[in-house]
Amino acid sequence: MAMRAATTLLFSVFLQASVARAQEPVGTGARPEDWIQLFNGRDLSGFVPKIRGYAVGENFGRTFRVEEGAIKVSYEAYPEFADRFGHLFYEKAFSHYLLRAEYRFVGEQAKGGPDWALRNSGLMIHGQPVSTMQKDQDFPISIEVQLLGGNGKDPRPTANLCTPGTHVEMKGKLVTDHCIPSTSKTFPGDQWVKVEVEVHGEGLIVHRINGEEVLRYEKSQIGGGVVSGFDPAVKQDGKILSEGSISLQSESHPVEFRKVELLNLVGCMDKKALNYRPYFEKADPAACRPR
Repeated sequence: MAMRAATTLLFSVFLQASVARAQEPVGTGARPEDWIQLFNGRDLSGFVPKIRGYAVGENFGRTFRVEEGAIKVSYEAYPEFADRFGHLFYEKAFSHYLLRAEYRFVGEQAKGGPDWALRNSGLMIHGQPVSTMQKDQDFPISIEVQLLGGNGKDPRPTANLCTPGTHVEMKGKLVTDHCIPSTSKTFPGDQWVKVEVEVHGEGLIVHRINGEEVLRYEKSQIGGGVVSGFDPAVKQDGKILSEGSISLQSESHPVEFRKVELLNLVGCMDKKALNYRPYFEKADPAACRPR
């Protein structure tokens, strides 16, 4: 009986420890220096602009600029917005990662901006490469973490899901609606908001606002509409998205980003290596550095 009780106790302790490990937040144990600062706080190094109607790399009217330590999306050079949707692409693609940003909406919407774009921007993930964007393409084929600010009248949750040229699955079912609202509260005024996106390749994606989960889904894939001007060779409907570009959106309302950082979950998983990290979830043997 004593032996059975001891065995039961050990199993219980083991089970509790396993559950505790399973519930640890993704990225637990990361060092401050492990985070990649996509935005260096000084300039747009590492980013490539693409604005509808202009060539890749042409930053019309300095739409994207850095002032006072923040990336600012501005429209002083726009007599009319004229559907010149823009995106600021980071130069590298990622598959498994945590993405964090701080953003706020400021000022007035550009003249001629669509009503739905009031206090509206986004983080585009699992996107097509900027090099494949066509001159008159409006949005990259991607998954959009839609960022909204309060309009003073209606509930407007943020970190919603929108799907230009894509679909996702939720609870095992294909979702073809273009936008799915999150459970976040509304953030009025020009306050800074922290958004985090947890991305696991072709698997789970989680949105968080100020540390609280507000939405989750999986199996991002190409399909559907709400994107125009694309190269048909790029829009391979049904293709599962396991990685892609990251970009910041310009949709006619001034917005600022003062931090954009990423913790890569792909790396050396050899415990004997100098750069092994316990939070890595996908191995990159070529990255290993011997001690």
